[in-house]
Amino acid sequence: MDQAQSGNQSGSEITEEEVTDRVLTLPNVISFIRLCMVPVYLVLLLCGHDVAATAVFAVAALTDFVDGQIARRTHTVSKLGQLLDPAVDRILMVTGVLGVFLVGRVPLWVIVLVVARDVLLLVGGWWLISRYQIRVPVIYPGKFATTFLFVGFAGLLLNWPLVPGLGVCDLPWLPGFTDAAVSWGIWFVYAGLVLAIGTTVYYCVTALKMLRAARAQAGE
Repeated sequence: MDQAQSGNQSGSEITEEEVTDRVLTLPNVISFIRLCMVPVYLVLLLCGHDVAATAVFAVAALTDFVDGQIARRTHTVSKLGQLLDPAVDRILMVTGVLGVFLVGRVPLWVIVLVVARDVLLLVGGWWLISRYQIRVPVIYPGKFATTFLFVGFAGLLLNWPLVPGLGVCDLPWLPGFTDAAVSWGIWFVYAGLVLAIGTTVYYCVTALKMLRAARAQAGE
């Protein structure tokens, strides 16, 4: 999970998680290993090793949960981790959807939507932190969106088993809604996209409110 999300709620009390300046922490090492797995996944997929590529992608996605849990439970949430963990998530997400697109298992509009959202979150988040020291708190629906997309892409990578389409239209850019059989993963992708759009709107609205408050305080 995202190391940027700090604090545990117990009853009505919320305790802030201490953030350290340490670089060499176990969660950061795990995030770096996950980053190194990205090109491995892409090479395996493009070489036709679907099962191996799916396994690498699944392990990389799973460590997204592991490093965040370790960081909070061992009190090693770091400033580097707050930047590295979500950045690796975005890189893995973009590479995942790009790989599925390159092998022809997802339509172009899905990759455009996922990449555009991730670029917006990366660039916007970097600008807010560097310019105003504003960090929008991560919400759980956003994590669910990421999880659904990761599961969906893994299903599309494996490409088995195939399930019948709904047959409600004949638009080839809407797999799953035509008569053609599709991987079960496409439905997780759709669910993830719906949540992703909703949480992105929330992040943008929240960031705008925090930005106005910061500018007002600075007298801009």
